[in-house]
Amino acid sequence: MGIATDKAEATVPSARDAWRLLEPLHAVVYFSPEPLAALDAAGYRGFWMGYFAGRAAPLGAVGAEVVHAAFYNFSFERVAKAVPAAWDFAPPEAALEARQAGAVAALRRHLAGLADGPGVARAAELAARAASAVPITGRVLGAANHALPWPDPPLARLWQAATVLREHRGDGHIAALLAAGIEGRESHVFHALASGAPRQTYTVARDFTDDEWNRLTNALRDKGLAAAEGLTPDGVRIKAQIEEQTDRLAAPAYEALTDTERHDLIGALQPLAQAVVAAGEIPIDSPMGLDLRPLLGRS
Repeated sequence: MGIATDKAEATVPSARDAWRLLEPLHAVVYFSPEPLAALDAAGYRGFWMGYFAGRAAPLGAVGAEVVHAAFYNFSFERVAKAVPAAWDFAPPEAALEARQAGAVAALRRHLAGLADGPGVARAAELAARAASAVPITGRVLGAANHALPWPDPPLARLWQAATVLREHRGDGHIAALLAAGIEGRESHVFHALASGAPRQTYTVARDFTDDEWNRLTNALRDKGLAAAEGLTPDGVRIKAQIEEQTDRLAAPAYEALTDTERHDLIGALQPLAQAVVAAGEIPIDSPMGLDLRPLLGRS
C-alpha cells in the first residue's frame, strides 16, 4: 500500500468512533425543547414542518422532490406536507438561525459546566478541521452544510462541525445503500431486522403502515436478505458491507488530523456525548440507526 492508502485505512475506525459521539451532539436539534421552540418561534408549524425546514434549509427553498431525494428514507407524502409550504411561513435563513441557536442552547443545558470548558474548545477545533476537509463531490447535504459560514463560539462551532460530518456521512451511507440495491424505505426494515430495533419505532417516526412494512419485508426475503426472523447470512454480509463502505466514505475527513489529534478528538467528545445521552431526551430506539446504549454503559 502507498502512504496515502495507509493513512486512509487508519482513519476508518476514527470515522466510526467519531460518528458514534458526534451524532448525539447533532441530534439535540430534533429532540430537545430549545430547537423545537426556536423553529416554532421562527414561524414553522408543528414538529415535522420544523424538522424538514431545519434540516433542508442549507439546500435553500427547495421543493418536496429534492428533499425526498436527499433525505432518502422518508415517505414522499410526509415530506410534501412540510415543504415547500414551510418557506411560506419563514425562509431558509430563519430555519438556519433557529436550528443553530436552539441546538446550542440545548447543548449548553446538557453539558452544564463542560459547555465552556477546554474539552468543548478542543473538540470544536478538531471537528471543525475535519469537517472543513470533507470531500463534497456527490454529497448534496454534506456540501450544503459545508458551504455555511462557521460560527465563532466553540459550542456553536462544534454543533456545526457535527452537522457537516453527520450529513456528509449520511450522503455516503445513501450511496452504499444504493450500490447494495437497498431502497430508501426498505433501508429502515433492513436495519430493524439487523439490529432488532422495535418495529414500532419506525411505524410512528417514519409513517409505516402494516401493509408497507410487510411488503418491504417480503421484498427483502425475495432478495434473499431476510429470514423469518432477522437476516439471512447473505443479509448479514450485505449489511456489514454497507456499514464498512459508509465508514470508508466518511474516513477522508479525518485524514486532516494526525493520529494524536484523532485520539484527542475522540477523548474530548466522549464525556460530551455521554452527558447529552444521559439527559434522556434522545430516544434509545430511533430511526437514526445509532445504538446509544454503550454511552450509558449498557450492552
